[in-house]
Amino acid sequence: MFKRVVDITRVHKNSMEKVNDTIVIETPVDLIVNGEPLVNIVCLAKDINYLGIGFLYSVGIINSFIDIEDLSVDEVDNKIYIQLKNDIKVDLTLLQDNPVSRVIDTSCGISSPWRNIIKKSLDNQNLSHRKNDDFRVSAETITNAVLEMQKKTPLFKETGGCHGAAMFNQKGDIIAVLEDIGRHNAIDKIIGYALSNNIDMTHHFLTTTGRLTGDSVLKTIRADIPILASLSAAIESGVRLAFGYGLTLIGFVRGKKMNIYTHPHRVQV
Repeated sequence: MFKRVVDITRVHKNSMEKVNDTIVIETPVDLIVNGEPLVNIVCLAKDINYLGIGFLYSVGIINSFIDIEDLSVDEVDNKIYIQLKNDIKVDLTLLQDNPVSRVIDTSCGISSPWRNIIKKSLDNQNLSHRKNDDFRVSAETITNAVLEMQKKTPLFKETGGCHGAAMFNQKGDIIAVLEDIGRHNAIDKIIGYALSNNIDMTHHFLTTTGRLTGDSVLKTIRADIPILASLSAAIESGVRLAFGYGLTLIGFVRGKKMNIYTHPHRVQV
């Protein structure tokens, strides 16, 4: 169950009335890796197989889908079980002194230790010369993509309590659109979908309904996606990271307008 109807009191001008409203349900989901609990993710319990894959990729535990030996989902107890290939180890030394890091909520995204783990994986990943620096897309394609994402995120439209993320190819064809209560989770789900379907993310761009935070930007950079565009605003940490790692970051994509914060050379008018 992803949503439920509740009774509310709605105030409009000088009147009050009893009406029904739909709200989303947040669910804590345990990610179990190699038989050991890794993290508890508070999320929308939908498409959580992609969430598990995308999270492991974002934090650098896996580098591709073939690193996974087996994956299963327990929808009753809300658990994701992932078994990695024998030669892949999970190094969590950065989390040892911070047990709170084992819970990822819907508002703050990843905590500092997880953020440091992602940055460490980026340091090990050769991003000094981005493979997709010659990627180009028109401004019209980006605005149309954001509109398409909005049309295909029903929970976001119905409740306002979800975020959406979507992946598009260079021509603007939609590849996938997924929703979650956390903006960072929605991006992980898209990354997990792309990995599961052997999609080369370097030749695609990402859209989101959420703010362009450092967490969302780091996950996009880790996937080597060249462009991240949003309905919403950018945060200083997101702009700083996008500039440093060569990501084109775009906010306030509304109508025929947008704000390009970093590396505008990929957008054509």
